[in-house]
Amino acid sequence: MALVEILNLSKHFSVKDQGIAFRALIPFAGKKAVLRAVDGISFSIQKGETLGLVGESGCGKSTVARCILRLLEPTSGRILFEETDLAGLQEEVLRPIRRDLQMIFQDPMASLNPRLSVRQVLEEPLRLHEKLTAKEREDRVLEVMDQVGLDGELLNRFPHELSGGQRQRVNIARAITTRPKFIVLDEPTSALDVSLRAKIVLLLEELKSILSTTYLFISHDLSTVKYLSDRVAVMYLGTLVEIAKARELFRHPFHPYTKALLSAIPIPDPNVKRDRIILEGEIPSPTNIPEGCRLRGRCPVARPTCSEEVPLQEVASSHWVACHRSKG
Repeated sequence: MALVEILNLSKHFSVKDQGIAFRALIPFAGKKAVLRAVDGISFSIQKGETLGLVGESGCGKSTVARCILRLLEPTSGRILFEETDLAGLQEEVLRPIRRDLQMIFQDPMASLNPRLSVRQVLEEPLRLHEKLTAKEREDRVLEVMDQVGLDGELLNRFPHELSGGQRQRVNIARAITTRPKFIVLDEPTSALDVSLRAKIVLLLEELKSILSTTYLFISHDLSTVKYLSDRVAVMYLGTLVEIAKARELFRHPFHPYTKALLSAIPIPDPNVKRDRIILEGEIPSPTNIPEGCRLRGRCPVARPTCSEEVPLQEVASSHWVACHRSKG
């Protein structure tokens, strides 16, 4: 059963004319220009699974996550959480549901209030969403501190007194205090030193098992995505181009864009060489998106039919691709 189901989700931003300099950065931007950050995507996340969401910077990954959690208001589409459409809920109705929907942000320092101690940071969601006594709140805070590998002595410290790894563990602890059913991981390791990334990934994997929760994992680190995800969805310029089980997608990528992404993964063996697939040309402006396949101007195997609409099509069991080559 799908815990989260996204149906034809779109998020468009109005781009105001900021003069000649701005139009030089975003061609065709004017008084009525619309930036189509997310443009009609659909997918589901099964209860207990981890769905990896990958793609180049600016393709719309974080916008999708923020729309799902209603941190951004979607332009159109449905966001079903346990069959309840979050997109249509008023804030007072949505607030009790928020305890089941949490997010771990990319920058551990920026996502913590510098004026709050670790104790206050962790108690805040409990005060908002749980009816607990002071003793029960204290016990829950100590429990989550232990689960994320932090010493209770840190409770009275402030964010600037912590290391980067400790701050991210505090962010993780805050996300799990309400024991949520669904957590968005928005590049949770990208701001950390390489030596800390593996520890945080292992922690996230352990917490998923302990809490029986569900993850949407957004990352540029494809090796980590392969390790942590059950399925992987690939985005390009606001749309989904491929969705498959992680093992299947990494072994048999179908879409030319997915192949190019995977060819960039470094191999930790100097004796093994991988043929890089370089996509030539510029990424189209999100305010002037071409008809049909959005990759066709850069795709090495494009053909005339690529100017037509390309819906997701199943090319193998649970392997969906938006490419005309899937038609034969």
